[in-house]
Amino acid sequence: MSTATKPNHIGHKIGRIRELRGWKQESLAHELNVSQQTVSKIEQSETVDEELLEQISKILGVSSEGIKNFNEDAVFNYIQNNYEGANASSGTIGIFQHCTFNPIDKLIEVFEENKKLYERLLESEREKIELLRNRD
Repeated sequence: MSTATKPNHIGHKIGRIRELRGWKQESLAHELNVSQQTVSKIEQSETVDEELLEQISKILGVSSEGIKNFNEDAVFNYIQNNYEGANASSGTIGIFQHCTFNPIDKLIEVFEENKKLYERLLESEREKIELLRNRD
């Protein structure tokens, strides 16, 4: 019986971590100052340059070692073992006793992201207007 090891496909790991963190390729591309297509190519690459990996890891809020050693099965096993079956005798309440999610903080974070997006959109529109004025 042989045990086949999964290939260490860094690009797939980056994509999966990005998805788990709730990021879109466009958002990651914006933070890296590259196109969405470039992010797609990175996620399809088996290897990623160490410097680029460090940039991506900082943006996603994980270490580069965390990306390299990412194991999706381990993540879901951890979640299942620590949240779904944490305290079966106490019912549903026991499942959420370790939850540290603060909806107000998340709301503020989303509001700030929305504000930044709006400001970028406004700046883009101003640039378009300026270009049209200078066209004459």
